[in-house]
Amino acid sequence: MHHENRPDGGYEMANQVLAFDPPRVISWKPGYMSPETGELEFGGWIWRYDLTPLGPDETEVTLSYDWSAVGPVPRQHIQFPPFEADHLASSLGHLAAIEPR
Repeated sequence: MHHENRPDGGYEMANQVLAFDPPRVISWKPGYMSPETGELEFGGWIWRYDLTPLGPDETEVTLSYDWSAVGPVPRQHIQFPPFEADHLASSLGHLAAIEPR
């Protein structure tokens, strides 16, 4: 992954899947290796895509991002919300650009 606010820009993520019901929903909680404990920890934020078929070749996608459960430790390193609305719109744009199989 890449984020401009990281010292070297790059970082690795682990994700815990919370909901997976193809082709309707996928939701996950990003995790990270704690520098203090060396253990996988989760910061309290959740990504979710809800998909609604509109026809044979069209799907409405709703992206939600919930950071309401973020505790004080991640907030010491990351300002929340970490993404502006245009970042979320860009994510949907990248998804729309993927060619169906």
